[in-house]
Amino acid sequence: MEEEFWQGKWRRGEIAFHEAQGNPLLRRYLPALDLPASTRFLLPLCGKTRDIGWLLGQGHPVVGAELSRLAIEQLFAELGLVPHVTPAGPLERFEAGRLTVFVGNFFDLDRATLGEVGAVYDRAALVALPEAMRARYAGHLVHLTHAAPQLLIAFDYDQSQLVGPPFAVPEAEVRRHYGAAYHVTQAGRHELKDGLKGLKPVDEIVWLMRPR
Repeated sequence: MEEEFWQGKWRRGEIAFHEAQGNPLLRRYLPALDLPASTRFLLPLCGKTRDIGWLLGQGHPVVGAELSRLAIEQLFAELGLVPHVTPAGPLERFEAGRLTVFVGNFFDLDRATLGEVGAVYDRAALVALPEAMRARYAGHLVHLTHAAPQLLIAFDYDQSQLVGPPFAVPEAEVRRHYGAAYHVTQAGRHELKDGLKGLKPVDEIVWLMRPR
């Protein structure tokens, strides 16, 4: 999927994927990972998700990665934060307090630039990518984080009935991408009340992944 696709979405305000209240499944299932209160979270392809504000409010430092500079400008403004912006190789680093976001292509982010993270929360990254890109994304994420514990939320629906994104990512694919590095557990399945782009049924699947 071309970068311009997502840049255009943000410029036009076509961000139906943005949840105004954050995702309640994060609040429900995060305790199951049993993480220290000071755990630094990575949110890949984070947009301006309200989940960042919630995690910060729980005492977690947060580092995000996002293609759209506009999204991150809006994120910091909505949080009432004024970022310090510096170059980070091919990326830009936005920082304020316990929040850091790298703006640019996720595949340009390396371990040294990212620093240590203790957990990953992926609500809208894996499902945003077409199948041909998902293996590369998952491998890069595992490498970047040294297989840090992860909470992944994926969609399950009849892909033939809807053109993504967001895409359906079935169980077999989740296990194929992550099974070598993680113990993968399906923690919950929840039907989306309003479906997805008019399609029903659509389920959100919660995956808890702990390193092997």
